[in-house]
Amino acid sequence: MFSTSGPYGVVGQAMHNGALVAAEEVNRSNPALRLQVVHADPGGDLQRYEPLCRDLLDRGIRHVVGCYTSSSRKELIPLIEHRDALLWYPSHYEGFESAPNVIYTGAAPNQHIIPLIEHVLRQRRRRIFCIGSNYIWAWENNRILREVLVAQGGTVAGERYLPVGDIGLGQVVDAILDAAPDCVFSTLIGTSAYRFFSMFRAACTKRGIDQATAMPVLSCSLSEPELLQIEPGARDGHISSSVYFSSIVSAENRRFVDAYTRHAHGDASADAEASYVAVRLLGLALAEAGGDDIAAVSRSAAGQVLRAPQGLVRLDPQTMHAWLTPRIGRSTAEGRFDILAEAAAPVQPDPYLVRSMPKLEPAQAHLRLVS
Repeated sequence: MFSTSGPYGVVGQAMHNGALVAAEEVNRSNPALRLQVVHADPGGDLQRYEPLCRDLLDRGIRHVVGCYTSSSRKELIPLIEHRDALLWYPSHYEGFESAPNVIYTGAAPNQHIIPLIEHVLRQRRRRIFCIGSNYIWAWENNRILREVLVAQGGTVAGERYLPVGDIGLGQVVDAILDAAPDCVFSTLIGTSAYRFFSMFRAACTKRGIDQATAMPVLSCSLSEPELLQIEPGARDGHISSSVYFSSIVSAENRRFVDAYTRHAHGDASADAEASYVAVRLLGLALAEAGGDDIAAVSRSAAGQVLRAPQGLVRLDPQTMHAWLTPRIGRSTAEGRFDILAEAAAPVQPDPYLVRSMPKLEPAQAHLRLVS
């Protein structure tokens, strides 16, 4: 279930392509197991997810791979649980969830937002302006950023939210320039994000500001196909935190990129790779379980280890989130990412940030006891 049309259709198409690549590999490697792909496109309309998913389940489908936004995922979970199905969610997200009928193959917050903040703080950038699409992904990521930033002596210079798909960004661009932060953290998605990158670069240039150096834009969602949606002169110098970039050098990634280009023009992305991982793990789990029983497939999935394009991936049986390898990339004018840093090994998911959040010192606490 991927929105291949609508305000974030570019991302949805990339996810769909990644899933198709994986389905072909599963069918080719195990002739006894044949995955039949049925695609539903909600078009980014939140009201269409539940009825389309209900239709899939009515047709006997028990494994749904999809959803990009957290709003759409949360829209489906009650139905998925009620019908005893399994949702394979292949998107980075804000965490603070572990549903029994969901398997998460995208990055948890300690695998993307925390590494991004740590990278920025190492660059001595401590005043950050937050701009995001008005839904849970932006709210929660900005909350996490604020808590970590304040704990380390930083400040949020401003915070603005816009409806998904909104491209009327003139006022917020002016507000950012007036605040003059060290950098901008964008949780905008889809057409709003593409328009913002172009407008912000143009506004900075008009004022004689080297935006990429003076006020770089940070993101946990900007990917290769989306860079091509930004005006050519505004594509470079953005910092993205992700577990996958198409520029990773490995035999597994080379095979994945080659297979991906047979389905799409342009580079693969983290969204495509997470969907690929979800379907590959699903195939391995179905083969071991000997059927599509939800409990059996979940147990089998928890024991699989996959040599994915990003590196080794496996699921944490306690949370059913994936061990993934965090990376920091900087975008280029050609629409790719140069990898600036990467973890030495896959990182255990910590969706509730139990182990990953820095502790506030007593002087930094927001509450005090009174008698």
